[in-house]
Amino acid sequence: MKILHISHLYPRPYDPLLGIAMHEQIKTLEKQGCINKVISPSAWAPFPIKHLSPKWKAYSKVPTHAYLDDIEVYYPRYISFPKALLFASSGNRMYHGIRGLIQKIARDFQFDLIHAHMALPDGYAGMLVSKQYQKPLIITFQATDIDITANRSDECFDTIKKVLSYANNIISPSPRLTRTVKAKFGFEPAVIGYGIYISDIFVGATEIPKRHEGKRLLLSVSRLISTKGIDLNLLAIKKLINKYENLLYLVVGDGPERNALERLVSSLNLNRHVKFIGQVSHSKAMEYMAGCEIFTMPSWQETFGLVYIEAMAHAKPIIGVRGQGVDGIVEHGKTGMLVKPRDVDSLVEALDFLLSHPEEAKAMGERGRKLVLENYTWEKNAERTIAVYEEALRNASR
Repeated sequence: MKILHISHLYPRPYDPLLGIAMHEQIKTLEKQGCINKVISPSAWAPFPIKHLSPKWKAYSKVPTHAYLDDIEVYYPRYISFPKALLFASSGNRMYHGIRGLIQKIARDFQFDLIHAHMALPDGYAGMLVSKQYQKPLIITFQATDIDITANRSDECFDTIKKVLSYANNIISPSPRLTRTVKAKFGFEPAVIGYGIYISDIFVGATEIPKRHEGKRLLLSVSRLISTKGIDLNLLAIKKLINKYENLLYLVVGDGPERNALERLVSSLNLNRHVKFIGQVSHSKAMEYMAGCEIFTMPSWQETFGLVYIEAMAHAKPIIGVRGQGVDGIVEHGKTGMLVKPRDVDSLVEALDFLLSHPEEAKAMGERGRKLVLENYTWEKNAERTIAVYEEALRNASR
């Protein structure tokens, strides 16, 4: 089976973790017999546009072609406007940016179907490619599609509905998004969560607890951006340190909010209770997960939240946010804790419960680990995705 993937969220030099879930999924599909090529459109940033900001300069340096773990990836340019201007028409502009490249690719790579990894703009461009080549279209929609883009304007909403109506099959990465898309658009997608590689789980002894002996370790692993809720963790810790004076919060990751977060730590007088680790390798991040007591990331904009699954795989109790990607995967109080979005008091309550009930926290972590190993591996993801592909091809041949 030959699959043409369209995903503007895909690793590139300025952000190797961008769309990493899509890349891991495609790598596993490859191992299970699919042949894949990836079209990852990038914003066109010629002079003088590339000097608008560091972001646009980074766009200008994206290569046009690369191999990532033996997966062939193309990065064609398309016209994209700052601040999501005219976003409802972005899929049409993306199509015009990629159609010539696809014509060249199709000469030697006669793909069986198209998988677009976002409804807009990727899915709209995929819809036009599907019409041109008469191939089935699979759409995996993301939280951005449903929570942000669909609410930008009536035109954006209608465009997404048009794309989802056209698709042969729709995939949702999480139960929460499934409920939302059913309520907003009336569609019933297949639910296929992202996953982990069991071989990535850290086993053996870790030096991290010894390095911070006597401390109760809280952890987050993320890009340091506002939506991850790192500031909420800091405010919650400030309220808890009188009761748990040996708390130490390890912040793994880097990003544009780091300086502001470090200033917040100083203003809250939390320097003894917070340590910024910075960016580390994936294997090192797994070791930190193995070494912590609680994983807490009250992120309020998540499609799925792969790091929660990774922490659960290490048998750690996790704290996520109600109504986000992990909601529906995690059952509150059983396989993790779910707090109100952007609510420090709710976060304090969850942390206090886990810290004051260590045996129940440990049992919660073990139940979470069992859930992940049985349902959320990349192998399971690939098997379920291939089943959706096969169904689309069967229906298309009738």
